[in-house]
Amino acid sequence: MRTLQSETEFEQLKNNDKVIFLFSADWCPDCRVIEPVLPEIENKYHEYLFVYVDRDQFIEICAANDIFGIPSFLAYDNGTELGRFVSKDRKTQEEIEQFIDNLS
Repeated sequence: MRTLQSETEFEQLKNNDKVIFLFSADWCPDCRVIEPVLPEIENKYHEYLFVYVDRDQFIEICAANDIFGIPSFLAYDNGTELGRFVSKDRKTQEEIEQFIDNLS
């Protein structure tokens, strides 16, 4: 999974690619729970670029996109928001895959 490096990169990726941003943090126990299944999810949905966004490093991006709980997912295709799976609740692999399957 690619790691976001800057706010500029966030804007470029969001506007030019089919991308799913994962908002997370090193200290988040629910984020650690899904970590082992992320490579499998990435392989299954190879049409998306998956980008890790550190919530603490990019708090402004989180606030601007109403990301107030982690882990959360935000999907874009060429600047259009396709969907969001945003909450503070723990997420299962099945829930994440269902979210991606329902993106239009």
